[in-house]
Formats: sequence, C-alpha cells, structure tokens
Amino acid sequence: MPSSRRAILGHIMSGLCTKMNRTKPVPADVMETPLKRCLTTFDIALLGIGHMVGAGIYVLTGTVAKEMAGPGIILSFVLAGFVSMLAALCYAEFGTRVPKAGSAYVYTYISIGEFWAFVIGWNILLEHMLGAASVARAWSGYVDSMLGGWIANTTLALMGGIHEPGLAQYPDVLAFLVCIVYAAALGSGVKATAVFNSILTLVNIGVMMVVIGVGFWYADTDNWSEAQGGFLPFGFGGVIAGAATCFYAFVGFDSIATAGEEAKNPAVSIPIATVLSLCVVTIGYILVSAALTLMIPISDINPAASLPEAFGQLHLPWAKYIISIGALCGMTTTLLGSLYALPRCMYAMASDGLLFSCFGRINASTQVPLLNLIVSGLLSAALALVFDLAKLVEFMSIGTLLAYTIVSASVIILRYRPLPHVGTPNPVYAPDTPDDENDEDGDSQSSIGTASPTSDLIEGALAGRLKPQFRWLDPLLGRFAPGSVVSGAVLLFVVLSFAICLELKVSWAQLYTGTWWALLVYGFIIFAASTCVAIMAVHNQNTRGLNFKVPLVPFVPALGIFSNIMLMVHLDALTWVRFFVWVSIGMVVYFLYGMGHSKEGEACSSYSILMTSSEAGKLNWGSFKGSKNPAKHTVLERFLGRRKPNDKKPIVDDETDENADSPN
Repeated sequence: MPSSRRAILGHIMSGLCTKMNRTKPVPADVMETPLKRCLTTFDIALLGIGHMVGAGIYVLTGTVAKEMAGPGIILSFVLAGFVSMLAALCYAEFGTRVPKAGSAYVYTYISIGEFWAFVIGWNILLEHMLGAASVARAWSGYVDSMLGGWIANTTLALMGGIHEPGLAQYPDVLAFLVCIVYAAALGSGVKATAVFNSILTLVNIGVMMVVIGVGFWYADTDNWSEAQGGFLPFGFGGVIAGAATCFYAFVGFDSIATAGEEAKNPAVSIPIATVLSLCVVTIGYILVSAALTLMIPISDINPAASLPEAFGQLHLPWAKYIISIGALCGMTTTLLGSLYALPRCMYAMASDGLLFSCFGRINASTQVPLLNLIVSGLLSAALALVFDLAKLVEFMSIGTLLAYTIVSASVIILRYRPLPHVGTPNPVYAPDTPDDENDEDGDSQSSIGTASPTSDLIEGALAGRLKPQFRWLDPLLGRFAPGSVVSGAVLLFVVLSFAICLELKVSWAQLYTGTWWALLVYGFIIFAASTCVAIMAVHNQNTRGLNFKVPLVPFVPALGIFSNIMLMVHLDALTWVRFFVWVSIGMVVYFLYGMGHSKEGEACSSYSILMTSSEAGKLNWGSFKGSKNPAKHTVLERFLGRRKPNDKKPIVDDETDENADSPN
C-alpha cells in the first residue's frame, strides 16, 4: 500500500507539473480574431507615444533634476531609454511572431509555460491598473495646482482627510471621475479611441516642441557651470538613481504589442511603431530635460510643476498655459493607453480559460470587451481615489520589470526551439510573410506561407543543436534534447544575474576596496553567467518567417535581462512584500480556477491527470507495475529533456525527403 500511495502521488505531481508547464501552440491562422483590425502603423505609433509621454515628462522631470541627477538627468534618460529599447526590440519580434492581444502574457504562454504566463499576465493587470490610477492622480493634482489648491482644500473641508499610512491625504474624487469618464469613452470603439488619442498626442508633441524651442532660446550655459554644482552635482550614482526613476517615463510601449490583434498589418506595424515611438520619446525627453536645466538653476526648479514654474521665472506667463494644455493632453493619452491595454489583457487570459469566462466576451456592435472595460475602470478609479501617487508608481515598477525580463528570456528560448514536428508540410510563418515568389502553382496566402522543405525546414530542424564548428562540445551538450540546453542556460543566467546585482548592492564597499573574498565570489559569478551566454550562442537559431528579428541574439536579450534585474534589485523591500502578496492572490485564482479551466487542458481527461499519455498506453488503470524495460530518468534529466537511447532520428525524415523530391 505505501508503494501504491507513492505511485498515485507521483502521478498526481507529474500531472500537476505537466499542466503548469504546458505551452500554447501558435494558432494556424494568427490573423483570425473577433476584434476589429482597423489600426494603421501611424495609429499604433501614436498610441505608444501617447502612452509614454504623460506624467513622466511633466511630473518626474523636475523631481529627478532637482533631487537626484541635476543636469545629469540627460544621461539618466539615455540610460533608461537604452534599457527600455532592449526590451522593446524583444516585444517587436514577438509582436511580429504572434500578433495577439495580451502582450507579454501570450509570449510567455507560447515559449515558457502556463504557470509563468499566468504570473506575468496577473502582474500586467496590476501594472495597467496602477498606471491608470497613478496618471489619474497626477492629472487631478495638475488641475488642482492650476486652481491654487482649491480642489484639495474643498475636499478636506467637506470630507476630511485620510490618516492611514500608505494612503493619500484625502480621497481624490476628481481622479475617480476621470477614470470612469475615460473608461466610458473607450467603450465607443477602438477606431474612435485611436483618432481621439492621435489628436491629443499630436497636440502634446507640439507643446513639447514649443518647450524645447523656447527653452533653448533662453538657455544659459552658466546653469551647468561649477558655480551651480556642475553637470553632475550628485555624481554618477545620482545618474543611476535617476535612470531607475526615469524608467517609469518609458512604461507604455508594451501597449503597442497589445494592439497587434487590432492592427491591419501587424508584421510590419508592430516593429516599426515600437522602435519609432521609443526613439521619438527618448529624444523628446532628452531635449526637454536639457532645456529645463539650461533655463534656470536646479536649485530654483519646483518639482511639483517644473516646466510652468520655469517659464514663469522667465516672465513668460503665456507659456505656462500652453504647457498646462500639453500636460493635460499628455496625461490623458497615458490614461487612455492603460485603460486600453488592461481590458485586452483580461480578454486574452479569459480566452485561454485562465480567468473567468465572462471576461472573454466581445460586444458585437463595438467589438470591444465592454465588461472588462467596466471592471477595469472601476478598479482603477478605486485605486486612484485612496492611494498616493508615489506609492502607486513605486509598486508599478516591479511588475513591469518582471514582464520585460520574461519577454527577453522568451525571445532566446523561442529562437533556439526546434520545429515541433519536422515532417510538418505547411509550417506557420509570421503574419503577412510573402510566400515563395517562384511558386509555380500560383497558390498564395496572406498570413500563412508554404515552405519549401529545404532551407526553412532544415533551419527549423537544426534549431537548438550545436553549430558545426562546435561539434567538439557534443559529448557534453549533445546528450540533451534540442533547445533544452539553451532553456536551462537562460534559467541559470537569470539566477546568476540576480546574484550579481545583489552582490553589487550588498558588498559594494568590499568590491570597491578590493577585498579578496568579494572579488573571488564576484568573479566566479560573472564567469558562470558569461559561460551561460556562450552556451546559448554555440547553438543554431530558428529565424524562419520573421519579418523583424532582434539583433545579436542572445547578447541583446541577455543584456536586457541583466539591466531589468539590476533595476528590480534596487526597489524598496516593502515593494517586494506587496508584490508577493499580489502574486499569492493570483496563485489562489490559478490553482482553484485557471488550471482546471485552461483551454490547453480540455483535451485531457481525468485519467490523464494521473497518468501521462505514454504511461497510459502501457498500463491499465490501477496497475502500478512498470513495463519490462522502463526508461530510467532522473529529475534533472526530465527537466532538461534528456534524449532516450533510441532518440537518434535524422534531422529530416525520409518521408519528408520523398515529399520534397516528388513534384506538386
């Protein structure tokens, strides 16, 4: 009996791990969707710019310049933009590969597995809720500052204050109403929302150009002189701290990937819009921060309203009103971006069965998930009503950085993953990839290409295997299934990156003074992490059908992973506690509902929960006696996918070769 119990428990745990690690296949027709495909590249680019250019430039610029970096805020924006670009390139490749709503959630589901996909999706929901609430709070605060604090004083007089730690000083009714009104406006349809967003974004860009032009006209280089503290009054450490804060100003480009399911031509629009919007925003941030620090000394900057006050000190009152209009337009587009992405992420998770099915419904007339929009607006409004802006921004960063890290890792994993079935006659390409121009039959498809069983098929089959010049590593790395070594190296690299960043944070003094043990530990960890990247690089990649590819894989995604982890490690400890509490709530939802209702598990019966398909074919129900020649595998071998002794199949099956030689 004890052996029977252990066998039953083993089957249950095996089935549980199988469910948590099951991946979502790329659909045969990735262009099919109940949503309306009506967005152009211009619409999507302005959606990304509008989502990024908002509270970041009008609220954070003054705070970082005065309290963290001084004129070095220029370098802070360069560093933050560089880190964001690393993640944006990975999002652009995935947006080309899988043009579906859900962004990082869908990408993780396809490449890593269901459990981590749910974790990422759950945190994306929180990210967009906090983003909408924080921008609504900033929008309300900006209007209140224009009115001389009348809203705050009136609210305190009528309703009293909130005297709880972590909450705002008073309930912000205006922020609550702003979320509700804009959520209702989004219900009119995605095209109307895109037109409204484009108009406000163009107004915001025009105001930024006015700020830059007037600012440089009144620029005084003495404000960067040593008499005013120099260009780096807080040192390079202040630049790094400012970059971590300025990173918030770039949050929002992932809404471009979310719009992939509503883009007319996602394979072209997503990468162009992603790179273009991030470049425009980065250049704008650098020029505005340079103009601000050149107009007035950093000691005279007002963090609450830096740009209007700076022009006020130059006796240009007309500019103050223009900037106020631009600030409200910018924060409105950022709020629209968060409220646009949040319902679609809920829709993607509900469509896969991981969230309640009611969130997977689309309104027939507007082709918008209206219930999701109502719930999103109410939750964001509730957060904006009672929480302080600083707490919302701080808590928002950790989920965003985690999503960026997982997406960068997913790009590496998918690049080195071989074809699931080598003999598949019609592999799926990215959407809108043209077919072979020399197709004699004249057959063509708009979204799915038909590959010749030569270069594309062989490239897909070689993916995850050692390159010819590194065959001498085959005794060490060739014993495992193709792609599994790279997956293990990615996981180990993430762990080692955390170790490197923690070592820098905790033992910086010992490293700086040259303490031998700190240098030895740090050197070993760096060597191990570099070895992981080298192991990834010696394998063949699969880039077939991709209109846009991240350059220098695995080095660019690995650098993005390390940069994101570096920023995550420097977050406050209380933020990590709140993060784990939110994830714990998500685990309850996943294990009690999502795992059992997952669409990927519908084909599995209750019998297959206890027994894998291979075991089910060998054993009768209730039998725990193994076959005559069982395959002995350790837990590590199962995780890495070690090949069985008879797994010596050729790269291309004979049947495939016969199909290739036979005429159509």
